[in-house]
Amino acid sequence: QVQLVESGGGLVQAGGSLRLSCAASGRTFSNYAMGWFRQAPGNEREFVAAISSRGGTIRYADSVKGRFTISRDNPKNTMYLQMNSLKPEDTAVYYCAADRTSIATKASAYDYWGQGTKVTVSS
Repeated sequence: QVQLVESGGGLVQAGGSLRLSCAASGRTFSNYAMGWFRQAPGNEREFVAAISSRGGTIRYADSVKGRFTISRDNPKNTMYLQMNSLKPEDTAVYYCAADRTSIATKASAYDYWGQGTKVTVSS
């Protein structure tokens, strides 16, 4: 089992920045690929970014490429999502997830999920 806890969400104006964190506990964090997903009201959960277990491979959704940066600190058992140039359409609950196998962009591939942190971007 891996327990994941997100933090760092909040209310920000368009053009602003936020940094989300995902703290992991339980199993060896460095064995897991990690991902960020988001879900806006009335929408399905969508892929945002993913990072391989050692950080050597990264994937982004086209909608966030160039604005968001995913990273991880394995000794600290933590993953991050730096979000810059935020837009109102980035408003959603953001979830982190862990994958026992390899980096993935589909939610169904992930084995463990956090409870989410809410991000609201005002125009």
